[in-house]
Formats: sequence, structure tokens, C-alpha cells
Amino acid sequence: MKTLQKLQKRFLYLFRKNAILLQRFQNKRVMQHLKTKQFILLFGLIIPTICCRANGSILYDGYSHITVKEMKAQGAPKGSTIQASIYGHTLTVVFTENLGQVDVEINTTTGESVQFTSVVTPNGLQCYIPNTGDYVVTFTLSNGDEYYGEFTVTD
Repeated sequence: MKTLQKLQKRFLYLFRKNAILLQRFQNKRVMQHLKTKQFILLFGLIIPTICCRANGSILYDGYSHITVKEMKAQGAPKGSTIQASIYGHTLTVVFTENLGQVDVEINTTTGESVQFTSVVTPNGLQCYIPNTGDYVVTFTLSNGDEYYGEFTVTD
């Protein structure tokens, strides 16, 4: 009888030990599965963000980046320090460097003047363009350098 009780105790001991090991193994697999899900979710959220940033602009409906080109420059080109964009009827210009006083002129592509203003950088400016159409914005620096950008205003 004592031998049978010893065998039963031994069996229960081994059963419990194997049950604990099995539970630990299952917990590891569950944790690995959760980590994989978290990684896939994180990866799925980061990739679209990277792709949008790689595009070079924030994706807004109606937002358009304006490429500023050199018209006449005497010294080192400064066109990259002028960042312009159009959103609806609003032209936004940001100067990333102090360029002194800059004259900003907005004309239609036919040459009709729409707006003329002068700004002391590095302050930026916003201009409202009342009508739809194609426009040219010209930036004249105090040293005579000229830069321009072409854009279209739509409704």
C-alpha cells in the first residue's frame, strides 16, 4: 500500500511539474505572439508616416508646395531659404534665413499685378489671392537677387 501511495505522490509531483512547464511554454508563445502583433502594428503605423515625410510635404487636400527658382543671383543662391506654399486662396511664405528686406510681388501669368509687399526676414507672410488662376510670385532681395515661383489657385 505504501508503495502505491509513493507512486501516486510521485505521479502527482511529475504531473504538476509538467503542467507548470507546459504553462510556462504556453506563456512564452503567447508573449512572442503578442510581441509579433505589436511589432506589426507599430510597423504599420510608422511606414505611412515615413512615406508622407519622404514625399517632402504634408498631405492636405488643396495644399501645394511652390518650387522657388533662381531668376537673377549675384552671390550664393538663397532660393532654398524661401519656402512657399499655396493652400486654397492663401499663399504662405516662410524664410528660413535672415535675408534682410525682401520685396514680394504677386502677378498673374499675363503680368497683371495682384499684390506687392515688403517684408523684413526672417518673418514670413501670408497673402490672400482672391481669384482662381495661374500666378507668379517674385522675391527681390535687398542685394538685387531675384527668385520666383509659379502656382495655381483653385477653388
